[in-house]
Amino acid sequence: MSSKYPKVRVGISVGDFNGIGPEIIMKALNDKSITDFFTPVIFASGKLFTYQKNIFKLQVNFNYITEASQAQSGKLNMVNLWKDNVNVLLGTPTEESTKMAIDSLEAATNALKQGDIDVLVTAPINKDEMIKQGFQYAGHTPYLEAQFEKKGLMFLVNDDLKVAVSTHHIPLAEVAQNISKDLIKKQIRILNQCLIEDFQIQKPKIAILGLNPHAGDGGTIGTEEIEIIEPAIKEIFENGILTFGPFPADSFFQPEKYKHYDAVLAMYHDQGLAPFKTIAYETGVNFTAGLPFVRTSPDHGVAYDIAGKGIADERSFSEALFAAVKIFKSRNDYNDLMSNQLKARHTSKDNGIDEDVPSN
Repeated sequence: MSSKYPKVRVGISVGDFNGIGPEIIMKALNDKSITDFFTPVIFASGKLFTYQKNIFKLQVNFNYITEASQAQSGKLNMVNLWKDNVNVLLGTPTEESTKMAIDSLEAATNALKQGDIDVLVTAPINKDEMIKQGFQYAGHTPYLEAQFEKKGLMFLVNDDLKVAVSTHHIPLAEVAQNISKDLIKKQIRILNQCLIEDFQIQKPKIAILGLNPHAGDGGTIGTEEIEIIEPAIKEIFENGILTFGPFPADSFFQPEKYKHYDAVLAMYHDQGLAPFKTIAYETGVNFTAGLPFVRTSPDHGVAYDIAGKGIADERSFSEALFAAVKIFKSRNDYNDLMSNQLKARHTSKDNGIDEDVPSN
């Protein structure tokens, strides 16, 4: 990571506080040296976190502020959104915990728009409960896409495995009708550019999974591979992006296979996420590729079944924090490199001397 940028300001939305969100946030920030690497800015409630840190016996102290622009380097900053007492019912979503999840996400997103934070890391939410409270989006990704008017791509990453999914949170019965050649081509381009800019992979190799069992088996178990996926791969490959497949999903995630590729594009949610979470659960990070800013989250949900027991594993959330910082710096390094390219030169036909191309 480059050292020429100041500490990255990491905005953190709290998620559903009756799940494991506050616990994993505080555990991930409990190391006093954490602020040497970035500046945390949590959007939540001071009283809520004081109550929960006592439950989990964590020694974390916060710098309470009224807006993100007041965040101080070297401190755990908290934008105190709710000053009233909150009713905590660990393990059960409530109207209050759902409303705070919405308020926290909206406040963090506004801070991102205003440039008061640099990246966003989101703790787990309960999508169904949020929709019941008037939230109009089936998760973080569609909400952020709407806010920034840019399509994103769900991308699960760790050091060894990177898996994107073509379709997100839709019923399995609707997957086939929601994939198309143009969509897959667009997603491969997003994925390729993300790997170059955000992960510093100069010439990525991308594997594409088939939709049907055995990748359609030559058309006997479905024709989507022949009619949609293969033509998309062929056109993209001919345009210089190293794309291969479609591969049968049932045998692809063997180490000797997936490790030959820099990333994988699966056709639907469980096809990609089930093997990813099996292989990389503790270190996996959910990254939204293609957006104009960096957003990450842990690769798990609210985990109501263990909320309040003090056993939630914070490693995925910690990875999400550091991944956001690393990707942000990689993207800035790439943009600096592109903006400082040498001017094009040509050789004079008369004297054979290289000359700067004259400006118009």
